Amino acid sequence: MSEWKEYKLGDLVTFQRGHDLPRDDMKDGVYPVAGSNSIIGYHNKYTSDFPGITIGRSGNIGNPQLHKTKFWAHNTTLFVKEFKNVDPIFFYYLLKTLDFSQLNSGSAVPSLNRNFIHPFKVEIPSSIPTQTAIAEILSSLDDKIELNNKINYELETLAQTLFKQWFIDFEFPNENGEPYKSSGGEMVESELGEIPKGWEVNRLNDIADCFDNKRIPLSSMERNVRKGNYPYYGAASLMDYIDDYLFDGVYILMGEDGSVTDNTGYPVLQYVFGKFWVNNHAHVLKGRKISTELVLCLLKNTNISDLVTGAVQPKLNQGNMNKISIPLPKDLLIISDLEKLITEYYNLIRNNILEIKELVNIRDILLPKLISGELEINEINN
Repeated sequence: MSEWKEYKLGDLVTFQRGHDLPRDDMKDGVYPVAGSNSIIGYHNKYTSDFPGITIGRSGNIGNPQLHKTKFWAHNTTLFVKEFKNVDPIFFYYLLKTLDFSQLNSGSAVPSLNRNFIHPFKVEIPSSIPTQTAIAEILSSLDDKIELNNKINYELETLAQTLFKQWFIDFEFPNENGEPYKSSGGEMVESELGEIPKGWEVNRLNDIADCFDNKRIPLSSMERNVRKGNYPYYGAASLMDYIDDYLFDGVYILMGEDGSVTDNTGYPVLQYVFGKFWVNNHAHVLKGRKISTELVLCLLKNTNISDLVTGAVQPKLNQGNMNKISIPLPKDLLIISDLEKLITEYYNLIRNNILEIKELVNIRDILLPKLISGELEINEINN
């Protein structure tokens, strides 16, 4: 068993304030720029090597980020300039267990001064190999989470590539297995421009059911007294977890007001599944004539900026949403093979998401116990 000793953070590392960012160097950058809470862009120069650690200094304070490549530490962060008596990866996980809110020196804007951090006391294993072993256990979980996220990105990219080949370029296989449009397939005029002969323009409510009447908004005060395990979604993201659910299955959430489109006019969408609750800022959709996954691909490639109303508060009301126009073949058997493939990709994505949730839960349980010494490494190995 490794001996645990008390140290000041300044005995383990030296923090330094991040650097001002010359905006003219941002073009075509390859090095991540670490802001106080996340990566905020890319730079063509770097200030720090890897492994590197930043924490929020201004605005968001204390949020640790681990950097596995060279990066630019923004002036809203503090970065580790020097690791002294600690494994860098272990130190990152240690920081994730610490609450720096008590060190806030700001008034209007939360601020964190490195002179207040260095005296902060922690108790950790004095043995670097023990620190490394703890870090390896935790990082193996994070590596698997990262791999699953990468796989999901690749699966979604595959689905979108196939979809665009069929529905944007109209290069689905003809009766001879050749790409339809470039092999001379007949095109006809429609309100959406040229579409293949035998296709027609559908409205969204022709191919999907809307379940907005089942939505129930809950205030933050109501959610605070109803904490639980079921996701609570808003217009653009997961907002909370509560004690009950309204929906069970695979659905699409489409922003209704506030966060309605991205900066290019395409809809804000969430692909959700399982048991969950939705407030009244997101439309709730499920495929009817075609799969929910194919509806998702169609919506991802449909610009809706002309259907959004409201200058101050953008809104996509249900009537306008139902006007979204989508081309489909009259004979849906034509796209059955594509639909099966896209659905299978999303089945794999859902399985990976479930595994990610399980891994995150395991990591979050182990993290404080391993870092504090409550749980020893040999107990994990056994």
